[in-house]
Amino acid sequence: MVEMTGIVDVAARAGVSVATVSRALRGLPGVSDATREQIRQIAAELGYVASPSAAALPTGRTGAVAVVSPVATTGWYFNAVCEGAQEVLAANGFDVLRYDLSEVETNRRRVFDTQLLRKRVDALLLTSLPLTPEEVEALHAMNRPVMVVGPIVSGLPSVRIDDVEVGRMATEHLVGLGHREIAFAGGDPDDQLGFPVSPDRRIGYAEVLREVGVEPDPALTVPAKFTVEAGVAAFAELWARDVRPTALFAASDEVAMGAMHEARRHGVRIPEDLSVVGVDDHDMSWLFGLTTVAQDVRAEGRIAAGTLLEALRSGIAGETTVTTVPTELIVRSSTRPAGQSAS
Repeated sequence: MVEMTGIVDVAARAGVSVATVSRALRGLPGVSDATREQIRQIAAELGYVASPSAAALPTGRTGAVAVVSPVATTGWYFNAVCEGAQEVLAANGFDVLRYDLSEVETNRRRVFDTQLLRKRVDALLLTSLPLTPEEVEALHAMNRPVMVVGPIVSGLPSVRIDDVEVGRMATEHLVGLGHREIAFAGGDPDDQLGFPVSPDRRIGYAEVLREVGVEPDPALTVPAKFTVEAGVAAFAELWARDVRPTALFAASDEVAMGAMHEARRHGVRIPEDLSVVGVDDHDMSWLFGLTTVAQDVRAEGRIAAGTLLEALRSGIAGETTVTTVPTELIVRSSTRPAGQSAS
């Protein structure tokens, strides 16, 4: 992927703040002629062009956008979405305020306190967060642009991937290699937010198995949050159940990585004894040789941020469109045909 030069790069080269670069390139006061000319020369050298939408934004804004996640900010997926969004927002002179709902009751009330948010942010970007009808109504009442990355929320625009299709792609790959005893690791029994990703990916998994005459075995399905530690626990649970699948579909690459580590600790060879497929194309997935259904998470963040900026520029919230970003199967060394002996 081609790296994009941003306003942060120009600011670093010039030795000034992002705000100064933004003012200089937009022709606003408060910047000396010498500094303005220096910034323009550096921007030209780096190939940076200020977005026309930034200059057209109405005044009286807070200059901040809220990014709301359902978990603490340690999750790779949520950080990657935020990175993509921040790349676009920072280039247009906006700050990002991050909120998480890991303490569900307290934080959810705080985030959806629309009077408080209206004073703090110009727009909201919600990452993989299902909403109640009351919360959607409260967001509309804020009269601020809102964008969802992840689930489809009635009445709000969103950027997403087809998680049922993701489940199908992963399972079709394994079935195509001759596997029929395929485990699934994903889902959180303590989920209080109705997180839809794992259930949808499991639907795709089950559909493909049934299409080849295999009824999904509950003993081969184990819960796992989207962490490496959960992947370790998921494989340990399969081992404790005394089931020995020939393949595993993990709902995320982090789960897959943890499962692979624990499998090897039990003497299970990857992929000779167990083929593993994950989802995301995590930054470290290549290091594990992990076959994965890739999504461009940072692009999803950029698309969402760009949509919010356009709504701010135009003063129109925009249509409740759903943008589905394509996914791609990337085959690495963690999968192989069932029953194939080591070479």
